[in-house]
Amino acid sequence: MKIGILQCDSTNMEFRLEHGNYPDMFTSIFKNIEKSFEFTNYDVQCSQYPKFPCECDAYIITGSRYSVYDKHDWISKLENYVIELHKIKFPLIGICFGHQMIAKALGGRTELANQGWGVGIHKYNLIASKSWSDPVLNDFSIVAVHQDQVTELPEGAELLAESDFCPYASFRIDNHILTFQGHPEFTRSYSKALMILRRKILGEEVFKQGLKSLENPIQSKIIINWMVNFLKFANSNNN
Repeated sequence: MKIGILQCDSTNMEFRLEHGNYPDMFTSIFKNIEKSFEFTNYDVQCSQYPKFPCECDAYIITGSRYSVYDKHDWISKLENYVIELHKIKFPLIGICFGHQMIAKALGGRTELANQGWGVGIHKYNLIASKSWSDPVLNDFSIVAVHQDQVTELPEGAELLAESDFCPYASFRIDNHILTFQGHPEFTRSYSKALMILRRKILGEEVFKQGLKSLENPIQSKIIINWMVNFLKFANSNNN
């Protein structure tokens, strides 16, 4: 299966040698679960898109330091592309910014959250399990880095996971769209590096809580396994 990564940002240069860029993170953790997957990167900030959706079997929208409501041409173009993929029910996964973009593009709402910054390892309650969410968990924990949140789901979306801090943490639409607010591709070390970089922006209380949370277990590989299963299921239905 060929996965197109719609890259919406890049890691800071000082982090890249140790942590890689965002496509590297996705490729590495997916390859640990499913070695047969192939990846192609499209830098959507530079208007790089496939000529036709069928160039790949599915797409992943990455995170970004930008907000989906920022007035940039590349963001508007990506929003239109999400609408296009949804119309033809093409397999699509959204992570963080991607999660928020899919919600906004398809009629939901994303905005600056009253809860403030969410950083470090966050725990989410699973409220709906599917055939592809194997092994089944009652809850899961992954890294989070966000100030915006989805505050209204698009029509036809089913909520899959929630928390008190993030009520709309994961959703699906039919069998072709799956999203997560958290970052299963992020490691503890990268999360720590980001928090240190943004310490003044986060404030001391959020910064210290975020660092402390990195001691907690995470289920990133299980969530990636769910994504692999989902993409295989979505692709089989799309053929």
